[in-house]
Amino acid sequence: MLQFQAGDRQAFEQLVQQNVSTVHALVYRFLREPSQVEDITQEVFLRIFRSAPKYQPTAKFSTWLYRIVANLCFNVMRSRKKKRAVSLDSFGDEDNRQLLPDPKIPAPSQRLAKEELRDKVAAAIAELPKNQQAAIILNKYEGKNYEEIADVLDTTTMAVKSLLSRARQNLQSRLRQYIKHG
Repeated sequence: MLQFQAGDRQAFEQLVQQNVSTVHALVYRFLREPSQVEDITQEVFLRIFRSAPKYQPTAKFSTWLYRIVANLCFNVMRSRKKKRAVSLDSFGDEDNRQLLPDPKIPAPSQRLAKEELRDKVAAAIAELPKNQQAAIILNKYEGKNYEEIADVLDTTTMAVKSLLSRARQNLQSRLRQYIKHG
């Protein structure tokens, strides 16, 4: 980022190449909407490009990147809550067709059960308050520690511990029927 800030355009291209798959995955985990992943990913890198002159390396670049992704995804989630309309045009596009199972490929019952559980967990995570959702995604899917999550969410490590604890409790109550005891 510092090379790009100094005027090296190739450094920005390298930055995009190194981080695009991570940003894609993170956006998808937040929004669970394949049709928005590419747009939000482009917006992330556009914001990085525009912010280059003001960039200050006070934290790791990845922390700054995660904060941009999280903030953009929070904005999308807020706008979703304001308008719950569904476009009738979206029912015929390829993005939705690829989510349907292929009838030619027989799926074993274990695979179906695993996919169902993954969907239930994703739905339960999506129902969490946004800070709990972000903390769980960053911790469990991105492997971030408490300090890194605190930097991304602009809070303390104690607050992150509390967020994760409440998120786990909420998930446990929502997923009780899927949890095996003993």
